[in-house]
Amino acid sequence: MDLSDRKVVVTGAAGFIGSHLSERLIEEGCRVTGIDSFTDYYSPARKRSHLKGIISHPRFELLEEDLNSCNLMDIMRGASCIFHLAAQAGVRKSWGADFGCYVESNIMATQRILELLKEIGGVRMVYSSSSSVYGETDKLPMGENDRLKPVSPYGVTKLSGEHLCELYRYNFGLDAVSLRYFTVYGPRQRPDMAFSRFLNAAISGRKIEIFGDGSQTRDFTYISDAVQANLLAMEYQGEQTVFNIGGGSRSSILRVLDIIREISGEELSVDFIEKAKGDVTDTWADTSRARGELGFEPSVPLEEGIMREYQWYGDYTGTELS
Repeated sequence: MDLSDRKVVVTGAAGFIGSHLSERLIEEGCRVTGIDSFTDYYSPARKRSHLKGIISHPRFELLEEDLNSCNLMDIMRGASCIFHLAAQAGVRKSWGADFGCYVESNIMATQRILELLKEIGGVRMVYSSSSSVYGETDKLPMGENDRLKPVSPYGVTKLSGEHLCELYRYNFGLDAVSLRYFTVYGPRQRPDMAFSRFLNAAISGRKIEIFGDGSQTRDFTYISDAVQANLLAMEYQGEQTVFNIGGGSRSSILRVLDIIREISGEELSVDFIEKAKGDVTDTWADTSRARGELGFEPSVPLEEGIMREYQWYGDYTGTELS
């Protein structure tokens, strides 16, 4: 695909997926305007480090702005696509008093962007959703037309974003595509996510806490495959509006721990604790629609992806790995 000199906007540009996507778009020749409010959900300094490879690039502009108050009209002027990744992340923190932040960041900000796109027209929105919209189900693999019944406040807000995209498409003809990510991992992964916690513990010799008994499964998706899905969605010309993005590496947490033992050569210390509210037992993406419509083909197997993240963690922490 030829993306030379195309202007695009990436919200959440300093985050895990957003920083990788911004890098890839610049590699493809785009002019990228990144927006990030650098919330303290995890270290803003860590987020800034994600952008060190592109922060001075002539085709990258970083705006430290809040999507609920910034001048979106000026930001979007001349853009052909907005990749909306900015969100308050995390299933476990979305309960209780923190829920207002999830509503503000995941629903209100999305609605504000859609209102602007309704006015200016001609801009595609690629919305980052989540497998959390499916909730607890024994119907596996999960298909885009299956019943959606999230079991966490976070999942509710991500599904609300999807519904907003659809109703603006239906009523105003807005061009929006939603991607339901299944457990994305790799270098720069958020520190609260499972692989980050496991690998950091393996390197530092600390104990690993597992929510539940470890038999739960996830469809793990390497970061470069998730980024490729975004580029394919930007160029997509078909009629579908929602796609599962899974890596085809479904595995139990116990198997992940075995892989980390093999890679690190360390005997891991593990504590099994109570299953967290909002966590589901299994995820598994039916990606036949993404493969058929987008041409999406995940290419990084789980063992290779974990090795890459392990090596990155060693570099990030300054640890010499054996």
